[in-house]
Amino acid sequence: MNQQLDSYHIPITVADAAVDERTAFIRRTYGHLTAAIFAFAGLNWVFYVSGISTTIYSKFFAGGGMAGPLIFFGGFILVSWLAESWARKDTSVGMQYTGLGVFVVAESLFFSPLLLLAASRADGVIYSASIATLAIFGGLTAFVFTTKQDFSFMKTFLAVASFAALGLMLCSFIFGFQLGMVFTVVMILLAAGYILYQTSNVLHHYGTRQHVAAALALFASVALLFWYILRLFMSRE
Repeated sequence: MNQQLDSYHIPITVADAAVDERTAFIRRTYGHLTAAIFAFAGLNWVFYVSGISTTIYSKFFAGGGMAGPLIFFGGFILVSWLAESWARKDTSVGMQYTGLGVFVVAESLFFSPLLLLAASRADGVIYSASIATLAIFGGLTAFVFTTKQDFSFMKTFLAVASFAALGLMLCSFIFGFQLGMVFTVVMILLAAGYILYQTSNVLHHYGTRQHVAAALALFASVALLFWYILRLFMSRE
């Protein structure tokens, strides 16, 4: 009876799980991450060919004002927060999948104007940024899996750095100044830090029933890395 209660009510962390259970969790996590990436790519293709990307760009970004981007990014942050909270609910697998699905759709809408702009500027820039993103993500993932180091100590630093970055972005919207290349490089480093942190959580801290939430966290980190690598590549064209 106690074992049954543990199984259904007390989350077992990956670090405390049996080897086969840990392996299954990791496979499910990265399988869901792969599916989320393919869904993201597919949705952006649909948005591009259907004209949704053009509509979003013209309504929120083409005019050059600050109100549109603030409304758009504010809505994205709200949807993302709700989606992540749903994905972390252990009691409802359906809610976890809803959270992941909503987050992927939100990220796709968020990216669609940038991808539209990138496609119009130079051939191959999206492909190059995608390869660079996957290479960096693969290298960081291999490092964590090889060393098995716990990067949970980075949590406070990443939170403070994220709030500082958000503050700078809001100031740039309000006061109309450009953040520049240095900010883009710093954000790439921040995204790399998040990948280290989230990957170590996959190995050490997630519950074995939280593979959907783990996939969502990894997907968010990969998306952040891709956003700023793409901006970096676009700045060189």
